[in-house]
Amino acid sequence: MDGLVTGGAAFLELLAADAPAVEYERPVAAARAGGASDAEIAELDRAKLLALGLRDVLADRRRRETELAALYETANDLAAMRDLDSVLQAIVDRARALLGTDTAYLTLLDRDAGTTQMRVTAGSISAHFQRLTLGPGEGLGGLVATTALPYVTANYFGDARFRHTSDIDGAVQDEGLVAILGVPLVLNHAVLGVLFAANRRERPFAHAEVALLRSLATHAAIAIDTARALEDNRRALAGLNAANEVVKARSASVERAAEAHDRLADLVLRGGGIDDVAGAVAEVLDGEVRLLTPAEVPAADAPSDADRRLAAAVESALATGRAGRSGDIWVAAAAAGTAVRNAGGAVDGRRAGELLGALVLRGRPELDGADQRILERAAMVTALLLLFRRSVSEVENRVRGELLDDLLDGHDHDPAALRARARRLSADLEVPHVAVVLAADDADRERLRAAAAHLAATRHGLAGIRDGRHVLLLPGDAPARAAREIAADIGTAVGCPVTAGAAGPVTGQAAFPEAYREAARCLAALRVLGRTGDVAASGDLGFLGLLLGGRDVAGFVAATVGPLTEYDERRGTNLTATLECYFAVGGNLARAKDELHVHVNTVTQRLDRVSRVLGPDWRDPERALEIQLALRLRRLTDV
Repeated sequence: MDGLVTGGAAFLELLAADAPAVEYERPVAAARAGGASDAEIAELDRAKLLALGLRDVLADRRRRETELAALYETANDLAAMRDLDSVLQAIVDRARALLGTDTAYLTLLDRDAGTTQMRVTAGSISAHFQRLTLGPGEGLGGLVATTALPYVTANYFGDARFRHTSDIDGAVQDEGLVAILGVPLVLNHAVLGVLFAANRRERPFAHAEVALLRSLATHAAIAIDTARALEDNRRALAGLNAANEVVKARSASVERAAEAHDRLADLVLRGGGIDDVAGAVAEVLDGEVRLLTPAEVPAADAPSDADRRLAAAVESALATGRAGRSGDIWVAAAAAGTAVRNAGGAVDGRRAGELLGALVLRGRPELDGADQRILERAAMVTALLLLFRRSVSEVENRVRGELLDDLLDGHDHDPAALRARARRLSADLEVPHVAVVLAADDADRERLRAAAAHLAATRHGLAGIRDGRHVLLLPGDAPARAAREIAADIGTAVGCPVTAGAAGPVTGQAAFPEAYREAARCLAALRVLGRTGDVAASGDLGFLGLLLGGRDVAGFVAATVGPLTEYDERRGTNLTATLECYFAVGGNLARAKDELHVHVNTVTQRLDRVSRVLGPDWRDPERALEIQLALRLRRLTDV
């Protein structure tokens, strides 16, 4: 055991030191060299795999946090710039740094000539390449500009998807480029240009890199539009004094957009939440902003006309990526993914992305283009925050499930390590806990899992799936009450009845496995009894909870006391109730006649008829026990 603890500590030290993966073999090798048993080696191997898995999770988290922080920093920097050339240079410099490529460059679309022209580069060494112009549909960049879709090639010269020309191929060869990724700079469904990242060696670009460059391109398109708008404003102010008021209004709108962009980026970088984003946008746009969850968005066939219009506005915003209007309110969709266009260039609403929520602005019946973009940018930032929060929640739920598994395994885990893992999840294993096992046959499994995980997190407990069952371990001292509350809450979330067995309270990690098994037995008893949607702890079921291990309750009751109940139904007698009373008073005829409010001779006559129906041996101890059990089950199940 000491060796296992030492090995576990070694893995934690390796995690703390961010050691390379090969170092995780050393504790196992040391244990083998030290003569550890096969079981200890197997446990160390398991701990090694868990540590490596956690190392990958942490590395992925750090990478995503780094990328997100860099993306927000980029947005902040771009929003602060007013000179177009400075904006363009900052974009390619940041693209090259974020993706770690040899070069990055940007072309802008000349709508009059129909060409895209190289505007700025980073890491380029060829003068020919830096002066390149691409015709419509020529090269990878011309294809991206024409289709408004990202394209990636691991080997440019071996890729036949786009049209090669001698001028473009010569410039690319002169630059020494091999692998190229290009994404469109799109604003309001119009292509402004193309942003590229390229390497001088053959290698594919991962989906995460494509997504990262697209996110940067989204910010870049807004920044380019803002910078161009500012340049237009400066030129208009210099040459059109007669339109001074109009130009000032446009400038104020653009400045407000830049201010909103700065505030949103600063909010996120300072750790602000979704409510902070809504508050900032409400202040900038001088209105009331609320985030609707997907469940709060009305259905398209809602009874209210206002709700139907709101649903249509949300659907339009999701499909187009633009703010939509419904009466005097404006809606922007916070979505994962972007609108997808078909071959004809129309938006395919069926593939517009996952709706994470909708920002609803009230109090501003009219919004100009810049203010609409503020609302759209706020929705984009909200979507990023929701995705980040969901990612963190998924990791936390997985960690909670792993801890629950370790607690219920009954293996010789280090109690101190388990308590430390629980504290990181805001759970205290030293206080009394109740175990609850759930079943909901008609529920969506993923919704049931998510609802149980959310409930466990809010109550500082643990949740997971064990032996195919959903299990919760929560602080508390009233198992039946906890089961009722949990079944009600989760039943509302999944939209169907939830059956729950509970056990406890128990204190101490050693008692958790038995509490789980007892709760599972209670659930099994409820299901055998046919009490779907009911809850029970062991005290609610008594000895029945130990006897109902999958038995056919209805068949047992029918075979044991069915003739008696059928006799009562045919003759209008009350023999079944008389027999129940007789057993309840311990076979005392005097007490039975008092309970039934009849003469003792009547009780005797009824019991004689019971003997004729069930047979004379119904009083024998073994037969009497079966009859009493059948009567009890009949009352519980209404069989």
